[in-house]
Amino acid sequence: MFGYRVPAPDEAMLISGGKTNGTGGAPFRVVTGHGAFIMPFFRKVRFLTLSMSEAEVSETCVTKQAIALNVRAVIAFKVGNDTESIVNAGQRFLSDQEQMSILTGRIFAGHLRSIVGSMTVEEIVTERQKLATEVLDGSAAEMAKIGLTIDSLQIQSIDDMKLGYIAAMAAPHNAAIQREAQIAQARADQAAAEAAQESQRRQAEYARQTSVVQAQYKAEIDRAQAEAAQAGPLAQATAQQEVIDARTLLAQREALLRQQQLVAEVVKPAEAQAEQVRIMARADAEATEVTAAAAASHNRVALDRLLIEQLPQIVKEAAAGLSGANVTVLNGADGIGQVAAGLVGQGLAILESVKKSVSDSGTQRPAVSENGPAERENNHTVTS
Repeated sequence: MFGYRVPAPDEAMLISGGKTNGTGGAPFRVVTGHGAFIMPFFRKVRFLTLSMSEAEVSETCVTKQAIALNVRAVIAFKVGNDTESIVNAGQRFLSDQEQMSILTGRIFAGHLRSIVGSMTVEEIVTERQKLATEVLDGSAAEMAKIGLTIDSLQIQSIDDMKLGYIAAMAAPHNAAIQREAQIAQARADQAAAEAAQESQRRQAEYARQTSVVQAQYKAEIDRAQAEAAQAGPLAQATAQQEVIDARTLLAQREALLRQQQLVAEVVKPAEAQAEQVRIMARADAEATEVTAAAAASHNRVALDRLLIEQLPQIVKEAAAGLSGANVTVLNGADGIGQVAAGLVGQGLAILESVKKSVSDSGTQRPAVSENGPAERENNHTVTS
């Protein structure tokens, strides 16, 4: 739209002219963050930067010990965001905004010389933040008057301009640091050597273990190869042994079969024949005994018959023997009976004696004549 102006985000729009001025008696109106309608020919618009600016300070300062130091610092600053700061900065730097850096450098150079003059070299070198803080505190009020705010102050370098004071001051620390560095380096070298030795030991141990494992593998491979090489002859020997065992078993079975055949064909028939011979011998013996017993029995029967046949003759002869004897009978018939009984008893005694003698001769297996009992009876002679 014609006559409508909008400032950039890092700018402040200053509107002057007309009956209405800025707040607080300011000679112009400040607009930030939004636009405004500007009546042509009656209003004038100018823009003031709100972005950060930088100023460098390199100043020779004398310390509390009268030692000259060259101090370099960098200041980061900008126009304040409030309306009062914008008005103060606009009234001072709107026509030449580059003057803000120049003026800021000069202000900080003066405060820097003042603060360094109240400190020793050791304090300045070791406490740079303290130096920067004191410079900021000393210049804050003055910078606020001209509408500027300090974002940061950095002390970049402190130089004694080749006097050697700072180097001498740093020498003990440098020596200590170098000594510690050497000690640390020695420790590092020792640790590195120990680590290298430990690594070598581990490598040697690993190599030893590897050699042992390789030797074991080689031994297993050699054993497997030897077993494989012996497998054929061993299998052949085993097969031959099995054949020998089978043949041995077959021979044993054949021998057992031959033995059984021998027993069946020779021993058993021989035993049967021997048994037959024994049975026949026993039978012959028993037949002989039976024959002898029969002969003896036959002889006894013949003897008894003979005795019976000749008993009357014996009695007769016994009576004939008593015929010449003088026998007196005292008790009559009873006496005669006793004499007859005595004669009979005597005859029986003689008969028993004859039978006994015949029996004794009969136990000696008397020969039996083929002519029969008649001839045997004729051969016996009875004597009284």
